[in-house]
Amino acid sequence: MSSAAPADTKTAPKRDAFSSRRVFILAAIGSAVGLGNIWRFPYIAYENGGGAFMIPYVVALLFAGLPFLFFDYALGHKFRGSAPLSMARLHPKAEWLGWWQVAVCMVIAVYYAVILAWAAMYVGFSVDRRWGDDPATFFSGEFLHVANDVSVSTDFVPGVLIPLIVIWIVVIGIMALGVNKGIGKMSLIFIPLLLVAFVVLVVQAVLLPGAAQGLEAFFTPNWSALADGKVWMSAIGQIFFSLSVGFGIMITYSSYVDRKTDMTKSGLVVGFANSSFELLAGIGVFAALGFMAQATSVAVSDVVNGGIGLAFIAFPTIISQAPGGTLLGILFFLSLIIAGLTSLVSVLEVGVSAFREKLGLGRVAGTVVMCVPIAIVSCFFFSTTTGLYVLDTVDAFLNSFGILAVAMVSMVVLTWAFKALPVLKTHLNRHGSFPIGRLWMGIIGGLLPLALLALLLQDLGKQLDQPYEGYPQSFINIFGWGIVIALPIIAIGLSLLPWSKTVRLSPLPTEPLAMDDVSTDVSTDVSTGATPRERTADATRTEEDR
Repeated sequence: MSSAAPADTKTAPKRDAFSSRRVFILAAIGSAVGLGNIWRFPYIAYENGGGAFMIPYVVALLFAGLPFLFFDYALGHKFRGSAPLSMARLHPKAEWLGWWQVAVCMVIAVYYAVILAWAAMYVGFSVDRRWGDDPATFFSGEFLHVANDVSVSTDFVPGVLIPLIVIWIVVIGIMALGVNKGIGKMSLIFIPLLLVAFVVLVVQAVLLPGAAQGLEAFFTPNWSALADGKVWMSAIGQIFFSLSVGFGIMITYSSYVDRKTDMTKSGLVVGFANSSFELLAGIGVFAALGFMAQATSVAVSDVVNGGIGLAFIAFPTIISQAPGGTLLGILFFLSLIIAGLTSLVSVLEVGVSAFREKLGLGRVAGTVVMCVPIAIVSCFFFSTTTGLYVLDTVDAFLNSFGILAVAMVSMVVLTWAFKALPVLKTHLNRHGSFPIGRLWMGIIGGLLPLALLALLLQDLGKQLDQPYEGYPQSFINIFGWGIVIALPIIAIGLSLLPWSKTVRLSPLPTEPLAMDDVSTDVSTDVSTGATPRERTADATRTEEDR
């Protein structure tokens, strides 16, 4: 949709890159393994058939999650750019889809950070068990000071605002360091640390009295649930959200990888690592819930909860009653911080990369342009007494009508309007050890968009049936419908702005093989591939540069 002036390769900003495939895989796992793996999957699995849910879950992983992950990888790895630039290089009229993904990520980042701030405070609370005998009242009252009226307040809560500012300072610092020195180094340290901390947490939870009761509730299969279409839709939704696909993250990350990287094998590693962590989370959470049920002499079904309620109400109750509860609490909330932090930087990188390329900015300038305004908005809306209401509404509507919508539209448009799948399939198979073919194209071009459409219609029916959580319609119109409708409009507006003079764009050529030598530099013209001069320079690059 936008035009660009001829490239000036002398002034083109140097494109960031991961130092190795291992760093890329750890960063991709860090993005995929987030808060939803810990507090959403166990609840979804339990509510949708327990052990029987593993069947639709694995099917969804193999026939929905991994195919879409390959789709994202192909776009970023082939066209060597952020989501908007990759889309624009595929076809100029596809650029707005990339900006829609950027807009979604910007909104996610705004509210995601405050949950990390809560978790940081609860690490300290776990030591003195400050929530006392009533974690629910403490969370909404003494900690968040939640207002009675669902509105927008300017009454800031220092106990939330201060840690939120600290979180943003840390995150902006990581982003300013760049892809390899910032995101890459963080992933090398934090992902192994997350695994160790969570394994210790799970072992401790499994050893608690009553853990077997919780695990029995989690794994006992309800085979009749397999006949319910909603269970299969829940499996697709869980896989879709947990893999971080469909909203630009994996497009951006894969553009930072060497051109000869085996992307399908990398995708398999990331996909199965993510699902393995979810299963581990389910074991740890339900072992702890089993202890809670035994300690309070109730059934496990009476204490099962998900999301914020699990993390900040149920787990504090468990921590107060469990032997070694302080260590359990520290490990749990530390895991939330690490998982959330690696996911937050991946969300922000989508925007930083896009604005750097659009405006021709350096790393620090791009970080400031993208992250500082988001941090200000985050602190203004989510550190107040009404922040929980805003977060709840934005998250619910963005997941259903933002992420799902842009993913579905992207697949349909790229498949049927721009005929991109044969080109992407050829690219993935060039160096991929796991070949993909017509089945993959059928899933991306038909089955998966239909499944996401079904999820959209299901959620739409719920929202139209009655106001979300009984909130005022005016509040929902602003922070729910207003935001999700504004995102594609903003995306179209951004796509109309001219690109930096260092970037040159061209539509998808008819011959797929003509694009296999796309440079990692942002100024490359993919319509012709590498020039003789570029190919000579490419041949003399060191193996480390590749």
